[in-house]
Amino acid sequence: MSEQLPACLYIVATPIGNLGDMTERALEVLQNVSIIAAEDTRHSGLLLQHYSIKKPMISLHQHNEQQRSEMLLEKLQQGESIALISDAGTPLISDPGYRLVSLIKQHNIQVVPVPGSCALVAALSASGLASDRFCFEGFLATKKSTRLQQLENLAAESRTMIFYESPRRLAATLTDLIDVFGEQRQACIARELTKLHETINTQTLAELLTWVENDPQQQKGEAVLLVSGVEQTSNTDDAEIERVMSILVAEMPSKQAAKVGAKLLNINKNAAYDVALSLKK
Repeated sequence: MSEQLPACLYIVATPIGNLGDMTERALEVLQNVSIIAAEDTRHSGLLLQHYSIKKPMISLHQHNEQQRSEMLLEKLQQGESIALISDAGTPLISDPGYRLVSLIKQHNIQVVPVPGSCALVAALSASGLASDRFCFEGFLATKKSTRLQQLENLAAESRTMIFYESPRRLAATLTDLIDVFGEQRQACIARELTKLHETINTQTLAELLTWVENDPQQQKGEAVLLVSGVEQTSNTDDAEIERVMSILVAEMPSKQAAKVGAKLLNINKNAAYDVALSLKK
C-alpha cells in the first residue's frame, strides 16, 4: 500500500478483545491515513500505541458526531484520508458513524470498508442457533416498560434475534424475554468474546436466567444475547385460531388474549387481536 492514500473514508474494524484479531490490511490503513477518527481517543490510543501507530486523532462520538462530520468532510475535500474506528469491533454497529458516512456519501466521496471483528457475527457463528436468517436489534431500552414493548413488537419474529446487553441489565432482560417469548425459547449468551473469560452458553431462556442469577461472574462484561425466532407453522387453520381465541377472550381482556394467543398459535399478535375483537362483537 502506498504511503499516500486517496482522499476517502475508511471504516476500519478493530479487535473486540484479542489483539491478534487485528487484520494486516487494517494496520496498513491506520498507518497511512492522514487522520484517525475514534469514538474514544484515550481508549483507541492504547490500541495504536500497541502497534506503534502515530497519527493525529480526533474524537467522534454520539454527542459531537454532527459537528465532527462536517469538519471531517472539509478535510476529505482538501485531499486528506481518514479512518474511522470505534472502541471495539466494526464501526456503526451500535456505535457512532452513521451521520458521518451518510454525509460523506452525499458529497460523492468514497467510503471504503475494512472488515474485521464484529461481536454479533462472532456470537451468531458459535451459538448453535439458526444463522441463515437473523435480525440485529442492538441495545434494548433501559426502561422496563419500553423494553417490554420492543420485545412485544418482536413476538412474531421468525428470525434469530440478536441483542447487545450490559451486565447489570442481563438478568432483567432475560426475565422480560421469558415474559414475552416463554421459558422454553432457545437462546444464547455470548460473553467476553475473544477474551480470557469468553463464555458461550446456549440453553432455554429459563435455564440461562437461573445460570446468570446463580453465577455473579456471568454478570460481568458486555454480552451478546441471541434468541431463536418463533417457529413458523404451515398455514394455521382459521378454525383452530378462532377456537383458541374464543376460549381466551372468554377469560381475559382482548389485548391479553391476543398476546397469549399469538404465542400459542405462532401467529402475529395484531392478527390475534383482530380475531379477539371480532369475537367480542
